[in-house]
Amino acid sequence: MFALSLTSPSDILAGVAARMKRRRLDLDLTQRELAARSGVSYGSLRLFEETGKASFEAVVKIAFALEAEAEFEALFPPRPVKTLDDVVGRPVRQRARRK
Repeated sequence: MFALSLTSPSDILAGVAARMKRRRLDLDLTQRELAARSGVSYGSLRLFEETGKASFEAVVKIAFALEAEAEFEALFPPRPVKTLDDVVGRPVRQRARRK
């Protein structure tokens, strides 16, 4: 079953980058200052703000520098219980071993 979403991956990338930039500006930090605090190169930080593209590691480092790391806790929450099978628990699928 697929969830209908009017948001695209590029929309999410752009939104995260815009929120990060807004927080950086609210803290009165330049891009160079944030790059130094986070350990992310200035070029990578600029690219992230402009395009939303960065490694996940870089985004996490930036989040820590901006004191926003707690927000990652909500990234992949557990699925809500919907059926009795969810409560009892389904067996975990294991991959077949190669011969």
